[in-house]
Amino acid sequence: MSTLSVPPVPTSPRDDAIALYRAFKGFGCDTAAVVNILAHRDATQRALIQQEYRVMYSDDILKRLSSELHGKLETSVLLWMHDPVARDAIVVKQGLSSETKNLQAATEVICSRTPSQIQCFKQLYHSRFGVPLEHDIEMQASGDHKKLLLAYVSTPRYEGLEFDREIAAKDSKALFKAGEKKLGTDEKTFIHIFSERSRAQLAAIISAYHDMYGNSLKKVVKGETSGLFEYALLTILSCSENPARCCIRL
Repeated sequence: MSTLSVPPVPTSPRDDAIALYRAFKGFGCDTAAVVNILAHRDATQRALIQQEYRVMYSDDILKRLSSELHGKLETSVLLWMHDPVARDAIVVKQGLSSETKNLQAATEVICSRTPSQIQCFKQLYHSRFGVPLEHDIEMQASGDHKKLLLAYVSTPRYEGLEFDREIAAKDSKALFKAGEKKLGTDEKTFIHIFSERSRAQLAAIISAYHDMYGNSLKKVVKGETSGLFEYALLTILSCSENPARCCIRL
């Protein structure tokens, strides 16, 4: 995951708007200047820049960016101009659309967000695109991957740091029986535990599983599952081990 550095001294949205206007003028766009400004501002600063640009030049900076930039750079910059909730909704919608289908991108956003973050972008998703998130998951995903995503976006989970060691041990036994000990894999057990346990609880399960069976739960997932279902499970595990990294959305 890439990082974003914000200037230690707050910049003036007005100065940024002027600098962007100058970058757009002349023959060709000064893309380096555009990236240097927008990639080093957080969501609040970018919103203020949009407001200043509209007031000063009676123009929509999003439309100007769209006309000046092209390809992946245009896509990336336009996404960054939205606040994190809107950006999540847009990325997931694009990932679940037939024309721009990218289930891995949609999966990464969904499985790396907290329950409260998911609820926020679900509401925006419905209001902006006119359909519930669950509807598009149902239409575009399939199999165990679909079952996991549907469970993950609809199940409330605790977001605190407390966990229960007894439950962690019990879940570890269930996962062992559903995976390593079983000929084949009981995917329902993996979906149930991964969609219902909090990040803190899953981190405790990771530790308990290793202590009890001497194996990494990530290795078990890689050995027992495949494709997008595997990717979703691994994303959930990674965010349980390092939640701060997954939750950074500037």
